[in-house]
Amino acid sequence: MEQVKKYIEENKDRFLEELFDVLRIPSVSAESSHADDMVRCAEHLCGALRDAGADRAEVMPTAGNPIVYAEKIVRPDAPTVLVYGHYDVMPVDPLSEWETPPFEPVVRDGRIRARGANDDKGQSFMHVKAFEAMLRTDTLPCNVKFMLEGEEEIGSGSISTWCGEHKELLRSDVILVSDTSLLSWKVPSITCGLRGLCYVEVEVTGPDKDLHSGLYGGAVANPVNVLSKMIASLTDEAGRVTIPGFYDRVRELSASEREDFGKAPFCEAAYKKSIGIAEVQGEQGYSTMERTGVRPSLDVNGIWGGYTGEGAKTVIPSKAFAKISMRLVPDQDYREIGERFASHFRALAPRSVRVEVRVLHGGYPYVCPTDLPAYRAASKAVEKTFGRKPLPYYSGGSIPIISTFEKQLGVKSVLMGFGLDEDAIHSPNESYALENFYRGIETIAWFYRYFAGEK
Repeated sequence: MEQVKKYIEENKDRFLEELFDVLRIPSVSAESSHADDMVRCAEHLCGALRDAGADRAEVMPTAGNPIVYAEKIVRPDAPTVLVYGHYDVMPVDPLSEWETPPFEPVVRDGRIRARGANDDKGQSFMHVKAFEAMLRTDTLPCNVKFMLEGEEEIGSGSISTWCGEHKELLRSDVILVSDTSLLSWKVPSITCGLRGLCYVEVEVTGPDKDLHSGLYGGAVANPVNVLSKMIASLTDEAGRVTIPGFYDRVRELSASEREDFGKAPFCEAAYKKSIGIAEVQGEQGYSTMERTGVRPSLDVNGIWGGYTGEGAKTVIPSKAFAKISMRLVPDQDYREIGERFASHFRALAPRSVRVEVRVLHGGYPYVCPTDLPAYRAASKAVEKTFGRKPLPYYSGGSIPIISTFEKQLGVKSVLMGFGLDEDAIHSPNESYALENFYRGIETIAWFYRYFAGEK
């Protein structure tokens, strides 16, 4: 493995510049204006995999954005790893808060700064370069397949069908994913659980047009006011979601599980300081780590209606809107939760307004057993490069396709990510530490070696 490490060191500047080429492509899946950029990014990554040494690399169509598929079969009897990642990124709004242009990557203070630097272009590209390093040094001990998609940030809506149609193509022993974070640089971790997701959009309509707030104020229901009250009622003073049946399937942790969960290092003062808040809040009776890792939640992701431009315009708006996400835990079903939400939200509405609920997308929670051979291989790899055995960690985030892989392909995923809280994914000024990028490449190479040994 010394030759792999040497190859990474000798080519690290090129690796970085090639990552910059990927980061310059504004592959924002949520915005239809970037449809051509999605295809351009997929074709670029396909070329990168072909140059890295893949025997087969192609851009494959779906009902939505294309998938990049590539493979290298070193031996038919060798174990096979399917690498999953996504090349789509979040919108950059608010653009005014970016310190550098989001699609003009730079390195500042040892960090790559650009949209997608971490999530997930930076982390996915580590796999491309680890793959290249092992092929160039003739040390790849297992078969490797790549599946890079362009819809993760919008729920992977087309991917489930595509996976079902290509089960043989995706046949593998494990799926390896780098789209998660470490507890900290000094305390490495491997994500062994993800929350599920149910994402909805609601629309409240009052009068059939905007009205003068002086002539009609006090006599006509204001949809923004009504929507605000409806949303406020979705959680109670104890921080619990009020939707009937919301907690019916929630799997409660045992006392010993909660004790083990509490062993992960966490400094509440540092947590509050890192995001600029005076105090934390959430469901009573649970720690912050439990609230974000193993308890469900409900949050408004956006709310709008009426006049929001510069200056004043005195109107009662005709409509008000909100986007709401619910993070779910085992054994909650996002489809059932979506139905329960819609029924409850409509029931909250007074007769003075009309309500429409649209369930946009969702995904199931996921748990990876820590006794899985691939998990053990990942743990050894992280310990090798970080010098410390990683802790198992339950993340509050969601990757909808991971549960789909388990249901459609019957294969477990190992979530070996290298991000950090300070990377500001989904926010302005996203970044990724150079040290994480290079160490991640080396760790992935070690995973292949250990996994081949486990199998």
